Amino acid sequence: MLFQEVEELLKGYLPYYILIFLPIFIIISPASPVSATHEFPVHRMQHYDLHGVPYGSRAAAVNFEARAATTWTSSRHCVVAKLLDISVEMFRNIRSKAGALVLVLPQNITKLSQDEKQQLLHLEYKMLHEQETPIPVYFVPWNQKIEEVVDELASIDTSDTKKTAAEALITTVAANGYQVVITAGNSNPKSDVKIASFHGHLPGYRPEGKVPTIAIVTHYDSFGVAPDLSFGADSNSSGVIIMLELMRLFSALYADQKTRGKFNILFVLTGGGKINFQGTKKWLEDQLDSTEISVIQDTAYVLCLDTLATADTIYMHVSKPPKEGTPSSLFFKNLKSAAERGEEVSVEGVHKKINLADDILAWEHERFSIRRLPAFTLSSLKNHKDSWKSTILDTKEVLDMDQLVKNTKVIADAIGNYVYNFTEGSVFGGNFDVSKDFMEAWLEYLSSRPRSTQLLSSKSNALLTSLQQSFNAHLSDVKVTYSIPDKRDPDYQFYGSTQGVMNIYSVKPAIFDLVLSIVIALYLGLVYLAIENFPYFYIYVCGLAAKKKNKSN
Repeated sequence: MLFQEVEELLKGYLPYYILIFLPIFIIISPASPVSATHEFPVHRMQHYDLHGVPYGSRAAAVNFEARAATTWTSSRHCVVAKLLDISVEMFRNIRSKAGALVLVLPQNITKLSQDEKQQLLHLEYKMLHEQETPIPVYFVPWNQKIEEVVDELASIDTSDTKKTAAEALITTVAANGYQVVITAGNSNPKSDVKIASFHGHLPGYRPEGKVPTIAIVTHYDSFGVAPDLSFGADSNSSGVIIMLELMRLFSALYADQKTRGKFNILFVLTGGGKINFQGTKKWLEDQLDSTEISVIQDTAYVLCLDTLATADTIYMHVSKPPKEGTPSSLFFKNLKSAAERGEEVSVEGVHKKINLADDILAWEHERFSIRRLPAFTLSSLKNHKDSWKSTILDTKEVLDMDQLVKNTKVIADAIGNYVYNFTEGSVFGGNFDVSKDFMEAWLEYLSSRPRSTQLLSSKSNALLTSLQQSFNAHLSDVKVTYSIPDKRDPDYQFYGSTQGVMNIYSVKPAIFDLVLSIVIALYLGLVYLAIENFPYFYIYVCGLAAKKKNKSN
């Protein structure tokens, strides 16, 4: 009677499914589904074309198994590593053979040692300028969880050379892994690109006739290995800040008829400086190739400002050494004299010919020199290939504000002495001098947001609106010029989104699924045999019990 009841119970649907599937669910389900998934914001590497040449990362989507920089083996892996742990050679190897690359930024990028900074500058320069990168490359800001993930990946030993086959199989099955999935916008070409450039002037006065022009030019964009990490506090916020301060000082002088200079001072703020000065090129074309009167006619010289807070030396870069007695030569003498008046700044001249065979120009003044305008660039950098011009390390925390103020005073004195024909002393001083507070306020504003060219290529950008308002407040006849790439043969092209979201899922390796399937199949087979043969097992157990009872009697 008892046997029949148990048999009927086992043949019922509910006990049958509980017996078979409940243990399976217990085995395969994670302890905490929430802890198995982690989400991080990520920044995509640069992706653009310049003069038909592709630069940066060409792909965006990521769905690969995560591996450390020392353990990945195939294109099915996404390498996840700390930025400081990647060398140029490692990057080249990953770029050509891995599926994707995710780099974790340092916890505090402003407190790196000098050696670490040089390492990152070298790596960043090679990533940007060497050749295009076919795989997706992303940068993730540091946090404790991503640090744990990287450390765990690095601790996984994938080398089986010193293990037996059984040990290697057990290690592989027991290991934990991660799957990296990044959702980002498409990488299609952007169709709404407009690079804005502004100009306005302070009109001078000469009773004897035509008034020559001094042009002060700089670009406002920044550049780095990732657009959203490119703050450019020195390159080129420093150039913009000096221009705005010069604009404030000279507009106050020119507002009074008694102190109005004998030169028009033209201020030109350009976009696209980091992509071969495309905004400057368009602005010059509009000025020199149109039938209207150009604001840059009768130019004494064009002074370009670029990265001026790095050192206590101001280099005057020229494409052709100025002849004695020319405005450029006189300005250089004024610049050296201003530096010698106690600002602890030195001045040097650097001559570099324009190589017309090169598609990429070295300095912004070369755009003007090609059009036969006397021009030069002032910079704290001696070489145009200096990696400081294009790095994510260039933040406001590392900018030397005192040095920027000193360099600004030297430049302002040199221009003022030229405009007012001073041979000794300074036009500025006392209450009417360079304002550190004014410059610090603009530094805080400019360097608090990334200014990569593609991020500022919309007409309604808030930063550009603020800069234009400053022009309107100090200058006359302020106008805006837009550089728009040609649809058929564009000089430059930007692509898709610069940000994304990375999800990292805690997973088991593929072999774990195979082993688990085998174990489940064996388990189901054993359960099936137990159910089918339960009567025999029951009879056998009952027989044993009867024998034991007989012996006891």
